[in-house]
Amino acid sequence: MKKILFTILVLLIIVSCKEESKANLPDIKEMVSEEATDSTQVEVIKEPVKKTIKQLKEELTAKGFQIFDYVDEKTKDTVLMQQYFIAFLKRGPIRTQNEEEAALIQKEHLEHLGKMYELGYADISGPFGDDGDIRGITIYNVPTLKMADSLAKADPAVKAGRLEIEVHPWWAAKGFPLR
Repeated sequence: MKKILFTILVLLIIVSCKEESKANLPDIKEMVSEEATDSTQVEVIKEPVKKTIKQLKEELTAKGFQIFDYVDEKTKDTVLMQQYFIAFLKRGPIRTQNEEEAALIQKEHLEHLGKMYELGYADISGPFGDDGDIRGITIYNVPTLKMADSLAKADPAVKAGRLEIEVHPWWAAKGFPLR
């Protein structure tokens, strides 16, 4: 019994670290019997309350985001559109760094992108698979172009001149996952 409870506790910790995983796991009440005779305490993690479109609109508007909504004719659901900002990371003019310097800049670049994601400023980043002038993108989830541009220009690879930034407003449906 202790092994089962320990396993469940480990699962709870993992699940609490990954919000997306929560929706895919069975309800915790199904996993833990209320008649447990062991004195071990199990913390029940509750699913976050899903916000209504009205609540999302009010919250985003209060934070300064540009939004609009429409009714999907097929599903009759209200779809909330939010303005994001796509930063195109383009090949920069200064690419003369030696291998060691370039590796350090790349490390700092990836740390910057990770920090943007952790702080909630960026939703997704990644390089392109070819060797073209546009090296990658970052989608910023911030209310203004000025803020997105400022965050993108704070990237160590941009500061070093290895990359240049071009930022554009972009609209996407709020809450729709990549597939």
